[in-house]
Amino acid sequence: MPTAERVLLRPVTMGLLLQSLLLLLLLGCCLCPATAFPKGCYPSEEEGLKTFRCSNAQLTEVPKDIPNDTNKLYLDSNRIPFLPRDAFRDLPLLLELDLSHNAIASVESGAFRGLAEHLHSLDLSSNRLVSVSKDAFSNLKAKVNLSNNPWLCDCRLQELVRTVELAAGSSGGIVCDSSAQEEHVGKAFLQVIADTDLCNVYKKTTDIAMLVTMFGWFAMVISYLVYYVRQNQEDARRHLEYLKSLPSKQRRSEESSTISTVV
Repeated sequence: MPTAERVLLRPVTMGLLLQSLLLLLLLGCCLCPATAFPKGCYPSEEEGLKTFRCSNAQLTEVPKDIPNDTNKLYLDSNRIPFLPRDAFRDLPLLLELDLSHNAIASVESGAFRGLAEHLHSLDLSSNRLVSVSKDAFSNLKAKVNLSNNPWLCDCRLQELVRTVELAAGSSGGIVCDSSAQEEHVGKAFLQVIADTDLCNVYKKTTDIAMLVTMFGWFAMVISYLVYYVRQNQEDARRHLEYLKSLPSKQRRSEESSTISTVV
C-alpha cells in the first residue's frame, strides 16, 4: 500500500478503535448495577411499581443491595433463618414484602423499622416462627400473614395477634403447634382465645406461684423460730438441772445469772 494511503487511513483506524473502546466502557457501566445483585435476583416493573424479585434464590440472609426505590420485594422460597434489626431500613417506599416459605425462626425488635408509613402487606407464612414479641411489629400498619408456622399458643402470641392486623383469610392458618394446655394443640388460635384469655391464665398462674413461694418462706421462718425457742428452752432446762447439783450459795448466784440470760 502506498505511504500516502497508510497515512490517511491511520486516523480513521484510530478513530474506530477509540469508538469501540468507548462503546465497551458504556456497556460496562450499564451492566455494573445488574452484576451487583445477588444471583437469582433481578429488578422489574409490574403495574407501574418497581419490583425486586429474589424468589427461590437460595438466599440465607436479606440482600444488602436492594434498590432503595423498590415498591414490591419478593424474598419468598429461600433459606433466610432470621430477620435482624433494621433489615429493611433503606427501603422507605416499600409497599409489599413477601418473606413466605423461608426458615425464619426469629424476628428481632426493630426488624421492620422504617416501613411503618408505607408498607401495607407483609407475608411471613410458612416459616418456623414459634414465638415473636409484639414489639417486633411496633407501629406497623401492614396486613400481616402469620399462617402455617409452628406457634406456641401463649400470652405472647395473644398479645401479638391483637397488636397486628391480620391479612384477610389468614387467621385460620394460625394453629397451636404447642401449648401449656394440651387441649389447645391442633386448634386454631383465634378459637382458643375466644374461649380463654391466655394472659389472664398466665397472670393467675404467676400469682399462685408467688403465693406458694411466699408461704414456703414464711413456713421456713416459723420453723426456724420454733426450733430456736425450743433449743433455748432445752439449754436453759439443762443448765438449771446442773445448777441444782451445785452447792446452795454458788447455785443462787448461777441461777440469777441464768434467769437474766434467758429473759
